[in-house]
Amino acid sequence: MTPDEARVCPACGAEFPRSADACPSCGATVESPTHAGPAGPQAGASELTRRVARLQQWAEAAEALDVTLPSLPAWAEETARNSASPEEWLEVLSGVERLAQRQIVGALEAWEKQTRQRLTRLEAYAVDGRLERDQIDDVLHAARAGEVTQALQLYHQVDRVVALKERHLDQAREELERLVSLVRDMEALGLRSPLDPDQISEDLEEELRAGRLVALKQQLRALRLQAVNRLRDSVPEYVAHYGAQLVAERNDGTPVELEAGELARAAREFVRGRPEEALRRLRILQQVHGSGVAPPSGAARASTEASR
Repeated sequence: MTPDEARVCPACGAEFPRSADACPSCGATVESPTHAGPAGPQAGASELTRRVARLQQWAEAAEALDVTLPSLPAWAEETARNSASPEEWLEVLSGVERLAQRQIVGALEAWEKQTRQRLTRLEAYAVDGRLERDQIDDVLHAARAGEVTQALQLYHQVDRVVALKERHLDQAREELERLVSLVRDMEALGLRSPLDPDQISEDLEEELRAGRLVALKQQLRALRLQAVNRLRDSVPEYVAHYGAQLVAERNDGTPVELEAGELARAAREFVRGRPEEALRRLRILQQVHGSGVAPPSGAARASTEASR
């Protein structure tokens, strides 16, 4: 049987007529050729193109792991596609793939250690991480078994979920600290506060540690609204009182332009709906100015008279 008349079974390697649809030796079904000519080089070039594209996909997916994978140089890729025997280049590509796989496995092992620590932190706040721990094992198993594409896809999925849980926790922590800081600034400035900073800090921290993030965020919004409603009356009063004192100091010959400018900026921040920033500026101003300004409330005046 001449080469033009013969086909090679991909399952067992036996030769059989090109007109046959199945191998007579092992019975494997074989697709009929669509074009005459040297099918070997064409098939090899097609396989080369597929695997080079897959390697590029690995490289793009592994960027998040801060890994730069080896690749087949452009000149080698072009030469391989035009080669009469691309099988030799496929062997070279197999070596590149093995190197890439080893790098990915190493990077995923480092990611595994870091992610387990991240999950431990989340679990300290009662955030469930059991599914992600199981999936981490699946990622490494797939990568070590050569299923690199599957491993990288699952890696991205797990990392996104862990990052999302961390973001929810961090947002709750940030909002908690902002509220406590707001109330402490109110207390430091002598403004009337409906909340005790130490008590709300303890209560909210307990909610956070219990992992009740949804309920905690609702509670934070309600408490912040309560504090801001109180500030709508006390901040304008405080600014007006402070401004009057600065005018008196200026009339006495004391330069207070910087203090007046900072007081105006604090008032502007409050009007813009940023009470935390407004109070932060007022507190710094009071500390730097050292005037001992307090709001003209009954409690503050009583305290001032007692100190005299």
